[in-house]
Amino acid sequence: MSQHGKVYNPPGSEQFAAQTRARLDTIRTHLETAPRTGKLKGKTCVITGAGSLKGIGRSTALLFAHEGAAHIYLLDFVPDNLPELKETIRRRYPDVKVTTLQADAADETAISSVCEQALKEEGRLDIFFANAGIASATLLHDITSEEFMQTIRVNSLSAFLAVKHASLAMMKANAERGKPYGGGSIVLVASVAGIRSGAGPLHYSASKAAVNSIAQTSSYQLARTDVRVNSLCPGIIETGMTKGQFDYARGRGTEHKIGQLNPLGRYGIPQEIANAVLFLASDDSSYINGQNICVDGGLSASHPVIPGKLA
Repeated sequence: MSQHGKVYNPPGSEQFAAQTRARLDTIRTHLETAPRTGKLKGKTCVITGAGSLKGIGRSTALLFAHEGAAHIYLLDFVPDNLPELKETIRRRYPDVKVTTLQADAADETAISSVCEQALKEEGRLDIFFANAGIASATLLHDITSEEFMQTIRVNSLSAFLAVKHASLAMMKANAERGKPYGGGSIVLVASVAGIRSGAGPLHYSASKAAVNSIAQTSSYQLARTDVRVNSLCPGIIETGMTKGQFDYARGRGTEHKIGQLNPLGRYGIPQEIANAVLFLASDDSSYINGQNICVDGGLSASHPVIPGKLA
């Protein structure tokens, strides 16, 4: 009941599920009809964790290409799907250069090398999307020290290395290549699990809390360089990482319940995170820095409540 005494009757579960499917289909196919606005025209970009066929990295790579990035460097620890992604971009956007690299995002040599390669080949680095990450559902007393540290390494150390080496490259001006002043945008993938408890196991949550802290702290360490650092905190997104959860729900016929705790009442898809990455990577967000931005359907906006009740 609203404050005016009127009763709001939300759509039934079947109707809402149908509406959700239609909405997500529209978002998935958006690039097929969207105009290319050139928001990233002339930009050199690096994306880690770009190899999953259902991943945020892949969706972001396609969106960056759609928006006119000059050169995109795509990295993944498992490079099997990178050639297909490169060919897809080449076919759809022949004006965009793509370089694929097998690399560990938590290996300092690999990350420093790709930043140096961008400077050597393009004379500039403008955007670094640190998307690589791992997750598991191991419970507290079953987490080994090795698993804890491996999660920290892949999720947190990779973010630190991205900031350390990408910022140095971004600060280099090159007027001859259209960059008269230093600057750039670093976007780190964190999670709502890094905001507060309730969205992931302990080791994963701790690793993503570290990513959020890296974004906040490094923005001040990079003061007056015009290098911005922000983190994105996705909610439940259908990716390769969450495939088991989605397959299990679909097997039980409860897919429509995934994401029911957030006010949008649904899960998200990689394209929706990619849209937020584009915003932070582009000049549209030129005054946004050091922020942990949730893209979670509103999940983190509230303490736990019973829907429809104010007290």
